[in-house]
Parts: sequence; structure tokens; C-alpha cells
Amino acid sequence: MNLSFGACPIPVEGGDVVVLAHGGGGRLQEQLLDKLIMPIFANDVLTTRHDGAILPTFGGKTVVTTDSFVVTPRFFPGGNIGKLAVSGTINDLAMCGARPVALTVALVIEEGFVLAELRTILHAMQEEAQSLSVSIVAGDTKVVGRGQVDGLFITTTGVGEVVATNPVLPRRVVPGDAVIVSGDIGRHGMAVLCARSGFLDGEPLMSDVASLWRPVSALFAAGLDVHCLRDATRGGLAAVVTEIATSASVTVELDEPLIPVDAKVRGICELFGIDPVHVANEGRFVAFVPDTMADRVLDILRGQPGCHNACRVGQVVPARIAPVILRTAIGVERILDRPFGEQLPRIC
Repeated sequence: MNLSFGACPIPVEGGDVVVLAHGGGGRLQEQLLDKLIMPIFANDVLTTRHDGAILPTFGGKTVVTTDSFVVTPRFFPGGNIGKLAVSGTINDLAMCGARPVALTVALVIEEGFVLAELRTILHAMQEEAQSLSVSIVAGDTKVVGRGQVDGLFITTTGVGEVVATNPVLPRRVVPGDAVIVSGDIGRHGMAVLCARSGFLDGEPLMSDVASLWRPVSALFAAGLDVHCLRDATRGGLAAVVTEIATSASVTVELDEPLIPVDAKVRGICELFGIDPVHVANEGRFVAFVPDTMADRVLDILRGQPGCHNACRVGQVVPARIAPVILRTAIGVERILDRPFGEQLPRIC
């Protein structure tokens, strides 16, 4: 259910010390979720640990999800916080096999925020929602004093209708499944990093931010039995695959040479000492599908906007020594884990 919190309880003698981890993410976030939040809120819906909650009270056909967006800078090559807030929530619905139906929006605005900028952001939200015939049906606005929020924070909640014939859940991932990514990875995180630091003076690196319902719906329209989907946001490909492999009690073997990374993204990652598999994406997803359907899935995805370089990057095997094992170009295997903390805070 896309639960992300920016703190982690570190147990010490005599009690817990709560360490605020700027941006959240990584194993610190996972510890907070497992040790504090999930035990308090635990219920059968929440413990599926998916990007959205499929509500049994509505016949299992209604999905709800919510997310908050605090990206800085608010405008970056390829998008802005408004487009990101709408597409990000739509994508969480899509990962549950649900057609997005409606959104609600909550705005927390700092006193003195420029109205022209707010207007641009709101138009971006409306345009992204309208492109998929999604309505923004309710919302809330709060204005707080200067310095109490960094300009503008947005929370969006989405409601969707399940259209997938079979459940799209981590528990359906089994040995023999193929692992497919819908396009090259790492663009969003590196685009925001460059925009934030002014690193690139020439042609900017564009974020991949986009709504993913169209390529996902194409898979369902073709009658394919998609076992699980997950958009590779915070923590990137490594975090997504680790989460799903852990939930399904399997191991995912990834082939590093097959993972698509744009040359510019790879170069920037090398300069900053960041592994592309740990970099956030906002327009890419990972699909777990039966091996016999992998070629058909790739054919469909490569015909969709933004998915022309979709690739099969690995396979699911019975549980081994770790949830994810990465095979390098020279055939060496290493354990791949999510980073301990968030390498790039405030990227979404």
C-alpha cells in the first residue's frame, strides 16, 4: 500500500530512539514499517503489502491508495510536482490491476506561495487526470505559516476498479516466472538530482514521470495472466524486487547486462557513486509473468509509449541465500539489497 515514512526506531537499552531519516526509504524505512506501523494498523487488507488496498466490502473490485509528494525542486525536466502527484497515484492503482476512476487532492501551501506557480501545477494535475478520463472529485487546502512547509506538499488518494481477471499480488509470484522491466531505469532520480544541483548545463536529462495505466491495461486486454506488478519508485529496481521476493518467499535472479540504463543516466550515476538499480523511477514498472508469456508481454509493451525498450531482466527461482541475486557481466553473483537509507531524499 505504498507506505513510506521518514523515521526509523532504533532499539537501544532502556527504550527506543526515533531517528528522523530525511526522505525515508531503504532498510530504515522497512524497519519502521515492520516494527511500529504495521503492528499497530495490522489488518488483512494492509498486510498484503501492495501498492493499493483491494476492499473486500465492495466485492473485491474496488482499490484505494494514497500517497504524499514533497519533491524538490517542484519543477524538473519532464514534469512537476502536480503531474507527479496524479501519475504516481494512478500508477499505484494500475499496479493492482485497477482502472483509475477518481482522485482526491489535499494541498498544504506555505504562506506567500506564488499563485502563478500554483496555477501551473494545478493545470498539470488536471491535464494528467483528464488524459485518462479520471476526475478529481474532492480535496482539501491548508495554508501554513512561512517556514512551516517547503512551498507546497500534495497528497493524492485514488480509487480504482479492478479489471484484471486474476489477482495481481506479490503472493502469486512463483519459481519459473519471468521478470520484466517496462523501460530503462534511473531517469527520474537522476533528472531531479541534476535539476537540484545544476549539474547538467546542456541538454537536460528528462524524468520518465508518466501514468502507466495504458501499457498495463494493454496486458490485461490481451488476456495475459500477470502475476504481480510494481512501479519502481523509491529504492528503484532493487527495492521493488527485494520487497516482492521477500513477500513471495522466493529468490529473484537478475542479469545485470540485461537491465536497460540510458548512457547519460549511467554516466551521472558513476560520477556520484550511485548504482542505477537503486535510483527512483516514476514511469517504469516491473512485471512478474509466467515464462511462457514473457515474449508476448514484451511485444505488447514495446508497442506502448515509453516502453519501447522493455526488457526481460531475470527470473524467479526457489528461495536461495537471499531474496535477490545479481549476476554481473563476468558471471559473478552478488547479493542485491535495498540501500540502508534514502540516497536521494525528496525525489517524489
